[in-house]
Amino acid sequence: MPKLIVVTREGEEREIMGETGLSVMEVIRDAGIDELLALCGGCCSCATCHVHVDPAFAGELPKMSEDENDLLESTSDRDATSRLSCQIAFGPALDGLKVKIAAED
Repeated sequence: MPKLIVVTREGEEREIMGETGLSVMEVIRDAGIDELLALCGGCCSCATCHVHVDPAFAGELPKMSEDENDLLESTSDRDATSRLSCQIAFGPALDGLKVKIAAED
């Protein structure tokens, strides 16, 4: 299984193994990291699964949809590496991906 590195808001770094085919949000949720709320359950209708992606992986991710971009516009912690973790399919190509959970709005 590929590895995902998650940095919490407090700066704690956790390495978790993720099942291929899940979204990054689902991998984080299944690992019991509760600060990623994901209120819509992965439907791309809120921004509570906002993460900052390590710049080294930014080019490996699929292009952001217009809906995802619109939702991220409503967050106060958006930057060039912001993504909604529910919109990132996890798998071997992203082995070692590092994300930091964004500040809570």
